[in-house]
Amino acid sequence: MKVFTTIPQDNLRKVPAAARAIEAAGYDGIMTMENAHEPFLPLAVAATVTERVELITGIAIAFARSPMVVANAGWDLQAAAPGRVVLGLGSQIKAHNEHRFSVAWSAPAPRMREYVQALRAIWACWKGEGALAFRGEHYRFTLMTPNFIPEDFPGPLPAVTIAAVGPAMLRVAGEVCDGVRLHPFCTRAYLEQVVLPELATGWARGGRRREHFEISGGGFIATGPDDEAVARMVEWVRYRVAFYASTPAYWPVLAQHGLEELGAKLNRMTKAGQWDRIAAEIPDDVVNLFAAIGRHDEIAAAIAKRFGGASDAIFASVATAVPADLPPDLVQDIRRLPASFTGFLR
Repeated sequence: MKVFTTIPQDNLRKVPAAARAIEAAGYDGIMTMENAHEPFLPLAVAATVTERVELITGIAIAFARSPMVVANAGWDLQAAAPGRVVLGLGSQIKAHNEHRFSVAWSAPAPRMREYVQALRAIWACWKGEGALAFRGEHYRFTLMTPNFIPEDFPGPLPAVTIAAVGPAMLRVAGEVCDGVRLHPFCTRAYLEQVVLPELATGWARGGRRREHFEISGGGFIATGPDDEAVARMVEWVRYRVAFYASTPAYWPVLAQHGLEELGAKLNRMTKAGQWDRIAAEIPDDVVNLFAAIGRHDEIAAAIAKRFGGASDAIFASVATAVPADLPPDLVQDIRRLPASFTGFLR
């Protein structure tokens, strides 16, 4: 099982030391996010000071960027870090697309499917596999003169993964992507009863095989060296669960556990501005649905129980403000847990 963690994004000068430390600690990959900061720039810095770790956008918001822009960013990162770049893309919700990014909204799953296909068409052109002639419902790319083709590099193209919660996006991930980035707002039951069956449908459509498809994430990790540290992380997770549960896009996960009314109540509270009260609505048994919990000497077993047989990689940190502090020997204990994924086929 792979172990990914986040890197500071508030100041690019912090990246070199952090990236070297993450690699030295034995982590498999460095993730960036698109919250308050841009996700590609820190990875560009990390690419120049590391040799082994994967460099992952987890995630970059797709529809706010043309596939051509993402194709360029992914290509240049892969040239600097051959074989180590994994593009994680996500649709975000309608309100953020329309009102934060001023981007027109349309059905996200078919649009994301076309987005990934457009990326690959652009890269194929740059690899000399023919003229650029991609025509879809949402994107059209038909112009590529020699001046705009970047220099080639040896090795594979970046892997392309997408964030998915609902059935339609999960099927798109299985059909056209190299992996899926599951949201931390996910339970074991949702993994088994929704995620894996929908991915299997996509794999069948795309002629893909499970061992070449990476499933990452799917829950929170609440750990620390002692019980007090674990308790603090549990409270952090409790608030995050409440935050995501207030958003209708994540309610299919709640529905798996008969918790739809909880989501509706939290939604009403956030609309009333009661952000400081939502965590109190999440009881311990609900927190336990979403997280592997335990001290450093307990957490590997908890991760095996919570994620084993489903996820191929876990997120030791899901926020740059809460960095992972796993000791190197614990990272290796987690890495020894079995996983189905054997490598990207590209």
